[in-house]
Amino acid sequence: MYDALTDAEAAFLRYEDVRHRLPRARFAAEPVRAGTLAEVAHRYDAFILDAFGVLNVGETPIPDAIGRMADLRAMGKRLVVLTNAASYTRAEAVAKYARLGFDFGPDEVVSSRDVAVARLPALSGTWGAFAAAGDTFGDIAADVGHAIDEPSLFDAAGGFLFLSSARWTPGLQERLVAALAARPRPLVVANPDLVAPREDGLTLEPGLYAHDALDRTGCAAAWFGKPFGDGFRDALARLEGIRPSRVAMVGDTLHTDVLGGAAAGIGTVLVARHGLFAGRDVAGYVARSGIVPDVIVETT
Repeated sequence: MYDALTDAEAAFLRYEDVRHRLPRARFAAEPVRAGTLAEVAHRYDAFILDAFGVLNVGETPIPDAIGRMADLRAMGKRLVVLTNAASYTRAEAVAKYARLGFDFGPDEVVSSRDVAVARLPALSGTWGAFAAAGDTFGDIAADVGHAIDEPSLFDAAGGFLFLSSARWTPGLQERLVAALAARPRPLVVANPDLVAPREDGLTLEPGLYAHDALDRTGCAAAWFGKPFGDGFRDALARLEGIRPSRVAMVGDTLHTDVLGGAAAGIGTVLVARHGLFAGRDVAGYVARSGIVPDVIVETT
């Protein structure tokens, strides 16, 4: 089942399947078309930027993205990165972008991990975290253990914290479903993405597995990251003094970046060439979903 979702069409259909769990929003009637962000910069005073598909694909910067950020700064535009990459704390995300050649400061990055950690519900017992190898939890003011390394936590944990699918397997998915079915517990998802663009295709992300678990158990989840509102509120707090109507969310995905931005009451810009819809007819997906960005640009 999951391997098929490395295809953008199948991922789009799965996003549509879970639409009832996503925020509701109103959209523009028709998008403005442009080549790059520079051509529509006059419409906005600030940009909230997705990372994957906008700044980078995997570990590779998108051509001209580094220069475009410098150009936007020279125009007086304020920038904030809002990333669903929940393996990274904010400090780790800043370090990654610096390694790629970007100059975002700590106050210009909002990680969905930080958004989730700041809002973890009270829990009696240990959180069983699904995380990347070597991930540490010093940023979390709670008792957290690696459930993948300590399988007993599937039964013993008071709740589950889904940070990364880097080590996730079909067997672990079945164990999570069985654990939730046997004893429903809080499930916190710090990365709602179903897939993410990399150099060699799409990777399967925590949101994909979380929705499957909810479909099969009837349980609920607490979602943090795009398209859900808390991340946008934290990003907008970094842009104090700028009216939301003068802020735009820039992303590569309709159901996370565009839907989330519209639900947050800000402008939306879809980058067509590099992310989920690379090489495909973006207009067709916009029409089929009814999720209409204010602007479609070919590249950052």
